[in-house]
Amino acid sequence: MTATGKVAVWDAETLRVYKRLLGYTRRWWMVGMIAVLGMAVDGAGLAVFTNLLRPMLDQLFANKDPFLIFWMPIWIIGIFAVRGMGTFVSSYGIAYIGRNVVQAIQRDVFASYLRLPATFFGTEPSGQQISRITYTSEQVAAASTDALKVTVTEGVTVIGMAYVMLHNSAYLTLALLVMIPAVVLIATVVSRRYRAISRRIQGSMGSVTGTVDESVGAHREVRIYGGQAHEAQRFDQVTQHTRRLNLKIAATNAYSSTAIQTTAAFALAVLVYLGTRPGAIDHISPGVFIAVLTAMGAMMPSLKRLAGVQANIQRGVSAAEDLFAVIDLPPEQDSGCQMLERTRGDLRFEGIHLRYPRSETEALRGVELHCAPGTVTALVGRSGSGKSSLVSLLPRFQEPSAGHIVLDGADYRDYTLASLRRQIGWVGQSVVLFDGTVAQNIAYGELAGASEADIVAAAEAANAMEFIQRMPQGIHSPIGQGGGMLSGGQRQRLAIARAILKNAPILVLDEATSALDTESERLIQQALQRLMRDRTTLVIAHRLSTIEHADQIAVMDQGRIVERGTHAELVALGGQYAALHRMQFHEQEEG
Repeated sequence: MTATGKVAVWDAETLRVYKRLLGYTRRWWMVGMIAVLGMAVDGAGLAVFTNLLRPMLDQLFANKDPFLIFWMPIWIIGIFAVRGMGTFVSSYGIAYIGRNVVQAIQRDVFASYLRLPATFFGTEPSGQQISRITYTSEQVAAASTDALKVTVTEGVTVIGMAYVMLHNSAYLTLALLVMIPAVVLIATVVSRRYRAISRRIQGSMGSVTGTVDESVGAHREVRIYGGQAHEAQRFDQVTQHTRRLNLKIAATNAYSSTAIQTTAAFALAVLVYLGTRPGAIDHISPGVFIAVLTAMGAMMPSLKRLAGVQANIQRGVSAAEDLFAVIDLPPEQDSGCQMLERTRGDLRFEGIHLRYPRSETEALRGVELHCAPGTVTALVGRSGSGKSSLVSLLPRFQEPSAGHIVLDGADYRDYTLASLRRQIGWVGQSVVLFDGTVAQNIAYGELAGASEADIVAAAEAANAMEFIQRMPQGIHSPIGQGGGMLSGGQRQRLAIARAILKNAPILVLDEATSALDTESERLIQQALQRLMRDRTTLVIAHRLSTIEHADQIAVMDQGRIVERGTHAELVALGGQYAALHRMQFHEQEEG
C-alpha cells in the first residue's frame, strides 16, 4: 500500500470512531442544538463588534455623529450581553452533554467487564482495566463535546472575521491567502503526531494505575521486605515515561502555536504592505484599515485554538478506540438453553483436559471423577497438581480443552450460565468482601432479598455472630473496602455465612477454614458438616485431618488423579496419600 493509501485508511478509521463517539451525544440532541446556538452567538458577537470599529472611527470620532454617540454604547453593551448569554448556554450545555457521555461510556465499559469471560482478566494488568474507567473515559469528553465547542465557536469567529474583512475591503483580505493554507498544513501535521503520542499515553496511564494498585494493595509486604526503594524506583520509571509523552504533547502544542503565530505575523505584514501601497493608501479610511487589521488579529487566537483542538480530538479518538475495543469484545459464551431449577448434584468429570492460554503444558490431563449426589469429595495433592483448576471448571470460569462435565445426566454446557451458577456455593481461600455492611456482604447479589432473620441465622451457623454482636451496629456495621476493618478469620466466617445463606446444592470449599483459629475452626467444621449434608461437596484441603470423613478422597498429581478411595483405604494403600498423612501426623506430634 502506498503512503497515500495508508493516510486514507487512517483518516477513514478516525472518522468511523469519531462518528461512533458522537453517537453517544444523540440522546441529548436538544441540549446540543441549544449549546451550538450559544456557540454561534458567542463567535458572531465578536465579529459584530469588530465590524462596528469602522463607523466608530470614521463617523463617531471623525464626524462626531450624534446618532452614533447616543447608540454606540448601548449597542456595545447589548452585543456583549447577548454574547455572554451565548457563552453561558454553550459552556453549560457542553459540560452537561460531556459528563453524560463520560458516564454512559463508563457504564458501557463496566458492563462489558461484568460479562466478559474470566480469561480476559488474566490477559492484561488490572491497572490497565481500572485506568479505562478512571482516565481513558475522561478523554472522550474532550473529543466529543469540548472539541465541538471550540470548533463551532472559533469556526464562527473565523468565518465572521473573514466576512468583516471582505465587507470592509476585499483588497486587504488578500492577506488571508498567506495564512489559510499554512494553517491547514500545520493542523494536518500536528494531527498525525497527536494521534501517535495519544495512543502511547493511554497505555502509560494504565501502567501508573497498576503500579499504584499493586504497591498499595501489598503495603504490608513492601514494608516487611523493605521494598520501598524498589517500588519508588518502579513508580518513578512509569511516571517519567508518562511525563515524557505529555511533554511531547506540550512541545507539539507549542510548535503549532508558534508556527501559526509566525504565519499570522507574515499575514499581518502583508496586510500592512497592501494597505500602504501608493495606489491604495489614499482610498482606505482609518476605520476600514483598523477594522480589517483587528479582524485579522482576532482570527489569530481562533486559528490557534482550532489547530489545538486536534490534540483533544486525537486524544479522544485514541481513547475511544481503546474503550470501544473492550465494549465490542464478545461476552462469555452461554450456549445453554435449559433452565436448571435445582440440581440433584450428580456430577461427573469425563476425560477432562485443560490447557491455559499461552501455556505449553496441560493443567489437567484426562481427569475421571464421579461425585454422587449428597457426597463429599476431597481433592488433595501438592500445589500445582490441578485441584483448583478442576473446581474452576464447575461454574465455567474456564472451559475444558477436551472431555465433558455431566450434571444430572446432561452436559453442563446445556444449562444456562445463570441457572448453573445458582447451583454452586463457593468459599475460597482468598476471601472476597465488598465495601458495605456485614448484612450486605452476607446477602450479596441475588441473595439481597433475604430477611434479616435468615442473615442472622447464616451468621450464627458460621460462628460469625460472636464478633458481629460486638460491632457498633451489629449486622448493619460497615466493614470497609475488602473487609479491611475485620481480621482474616472474621472475613473468612462472613464468606462461609454467605455460602450458608445461598443454600446451593453443590458446594466448593477451597481451604475454607485456613484462616481460622483452632476453636473457630472446630465450630465452623461443625457448621460445614451440617451444611454439607445432602449436598454434593468438593473440598480442596491441605490439612488432611479436616477431610478424614469424606466419602471419597482423590489424590491429584501433575493434572491427573493418581489415587482414589476413602481415608482408611488410602492409608492402607501406602501410596502418596499415606505418605502425606504420615508427614502431617508427625508434624502435629512434634508441634
